[in-house]
Amino acid sequence: MNTRYASLRDRWRHIIFGTDTRAGRRFDQLLILAIIASVVAVTLDSVQSIHQRHGTLLYAAEWAFTVLFTLEYMIRLWVSDRPLRYARSFYGVVDLVSVIPTYLSLLLPGANYLLTIRALRVLRVFRVLKLAQLMDEANQLGSTLVRTRRKIGVFMFAVVVVIIIFGSLMYVVEGPANGFTSIPRSIYWAIVTITTVGYGDISPQTPFGQAVASLAMITGYAIIAVPTGIVSAEMSRAHMVKRYERECPNCHRHDHDPDARFCKQCGTGLPRPEAPQGS
Repeated sequence: MNTRYASLRDRWRHIIFGTDTRAGRRFDQLLILAIIASVVAVTLDSVQSIHQRHGTLLYAAEWAFTVLFTLEYMIRLWVSDRPLRYARSFYGVVDLVSVIPTYLSLLLPGANYLLTIRALRVLRVFRVLKLAQLMDEANQLGSTLVRTRRKIGVFMFAVVVVIIIFGSLMYVVEGPANGFTSIPRSIYWAIVTITTVGYGDISPQTPFGQAVASLAMITGYAIIAVPTGIVSAEMSRAHMVKRYERECPNCHRHDHDPDARFCKQCGTGLPRPEAPQGS
């Protein structure tokens, strides 16, 4: 009995967590189709005309998908060697959060529309299509953002100060008569203007106010490139570090491409790149 149980559990583990078998690939493909269908159903249900005609059918489909994904989540916990590790992983958290809104809608009407978060589960397509190498690029981008967080934080603080100054100035110049009824509302205008969104719900009417608005717009265009430059410079630096991290054992040259297998100077085989920790 125990042998049969272990065999069944092992078989399901290969199907659910592996893509090296035909059954595993087919499972992931069907899962992705079900995820897309559930997101489409929730999206269509938010359209009033469609909800009036097909609301009952879409509601039933929503619960059917939720029960299906709940069962799948429980099976993943069952077959996983380390259930807690899976539950705390990115995919584990997304799998759990993707079924909570339907149950939450029993207490909070409308919460079911948060089910669109299931779209995150489509990221499994990287495994199905053998595009896992692209995750390395995503990890590199993520680590770059982490390394530049202080520079970006200082920059954002400076932007906030500039926005407060512009908002306060416009409140003094334009005043409530022109829609700038308070400093917080004027700061809202400054945010909309500096970010170049420009809703137009509040606009300066006096010549001096329009001059200040023009300066805010120019400032907005000037600061857009700053975070881009910070991230780009850090990514360039990380790429150069990666080029120099492997040394040829024969001629001791460092300048090699990340995917190089042989030294470009003497042809000696290069050591393999170290696998990232935790892989």
